[in-house]
Amino acid sequence: MRRCRFLIGLVLSGVLSIAVSRAHRAWAAAGDSAPATTDVKIDNFSFTPQTITVKAGSTITWTNRDDIPHTVTSTESVFKSKTLDTDDKFTTTLTKPGTYSYFCSIHPKMTGKVIVE
Repeated sequence: MRRCRFLIGLVLSGVLSIAVSRAHRAWAAAGDSAPATTDVKIDNFSFTPQTITVKAGSTITWTNRDDIPHTVTSTESVFKSKTLDTDDKFTTTLTKPGTYSYFCSIHPKMTGKVIVE
């Protein structure tokens, strides 16, 4: 009986492995890719790049490279960072297509835009 369960386990394991392998090949052949990560630098009182275009589900990370604190605040209240000191990071993932304008709440003339396709 133990041997029978062992053999059934091996067969099921092999079937599952083949199914996963086929699914992965089909996914790769379709040209789909995992959502990307995009980095935005905060430096010299500006967001660089100021406008980015990403796919839905992408992750955006802002890193403060400035000597003074900044924030990343969506004008539509979709996302808001804490105050970021030098080298601090803020990350968000945007899943809905649209245009998301943002600014630094400490220095409101600092603005940026994320376009999600």
